[in-house]
Amino acid sequence: MRVLAVEQDLVTAWGRGVDAGWQGVLTGLPAFSKVDRFSTQAFSSSLGAVVPGLATRTTESLVMQMLHPLLAPLSGRLPEGTRLLLATTTGEVDLLERRLLGESLGADDSRLDHLLGRIQGALGLSKPGQIISSACASSSSAVARGAALIATGAEDAVLVVACDALTEFVFAGFSALMALDPEGARPFDRNRKGLTIGEAAGYVLLMSEARALSEKRAVIGEVAGWGLSCDANHMTGPSRDGGGLLRAVARAIGKSGLATEDFGSISAHGTGTLYNDSMELKAFKQVFTDGPVPVYSIKGSVGHTMGAAGLVEMILAFRSLQEQVIPPSAHLAEVDPEAVGWVSREAVSGVARRAVLSTNSGFGGVNAALVLSL
Repeated sequence: MRVLAVEQDLVTAWGRGVDAGWQGVLTGLPAFSKVDRFSTQAFSSSLGAVVPGLATRTTESLVMQMLHPLLAPLSGRLPEGTRLLLATTTGEVDLLERRLLGESLGADDSRLDHLLGRIQGALGLSKPGQIISSACASSSSAVARGAALIATGAEDAVLVVACDALTEFVFAGFSALMALDPEGARPFDRNRKGLTIGEAAGYVLLMSEARALSEKRAVIGEVAGWGLSCDANHMTGPSRDGGGLLRAVARAIGKSGLATEDFGSISAHGTGTLYNDSMELKAFKQVFTDGPVPVYSIKGSVGHTMGAAGLVEMILAFRSLQEQVIPPSAHLAEVDPEAVGWVSREAVSGVARRAVLSTNSGFGGVNAALVLSL
């Protein structure tokens, strides 16, 4: 049974909407600025990719401020019986931070199940939802879960909502790992030094082909294949030979039934850390043995949006297919020798292929791969 994406929206540091995100990524420039929500003096970087207009001292968390404008138009319009999957790593952790700093907030306010309940309430959904929290592969794992539910006939409409905010908790953690680039993330750059934290929220409504057609839904694209793996290499570092990601990619492509020559581009996880970018290229080269397939990362543009990253990348990959334009790998100055011929600083137009491979990896060795097609 085909799994179709029929509606989507997002907000990133480029602003609200798919158009804003797409046009921003096409510039090849970073949407980075100096973080002023908290002091960054003790950290290894002061840069972040911040969504404009969010307030830090309101009754709403940062992620709910991002989600409310996205979800409000959906209220009352979702298919009956829609299943909600929430993808996030830290959810409303800013509420916990504020409590620790003395604000009168409840100890349980930042629990992920409470966030799930708030989203379900805002959308008027009655069917129990599910939280998917698998580090930085959370939203691509959630899309894979939703697609599997539809493909097996367990569900015929699944809403995947993804969100993560730029908070001091997250910033301090990656700084302690020495994983932040003080000059901003430069995925696949020879001189890359780490990532830049971003924030984002978004959703995609997945439906079975039969229900989408019966309800005359406009089709954005198809989730044609998906694959997950865990290389169990290290708590934070990926398997350096790319073997774990390779298994996820092989499963996704095998499930899609497509051939490697059907792929026009690869939307990589591309964090800008030394080992992630290298292991991804090793995996891609073992799959696409007939020659380079254009690889790009949007994290040099919108930052690493943690659990929301895969969904943001999926939404923009569908736009890439529709426009037949491969975005540039943003904020790239000097292509790493390992990436030469695969990664470009410039957008590429007119690549008439039917599919994009989208990959994400996370702490604990989790890997996720999606095959997206029109």
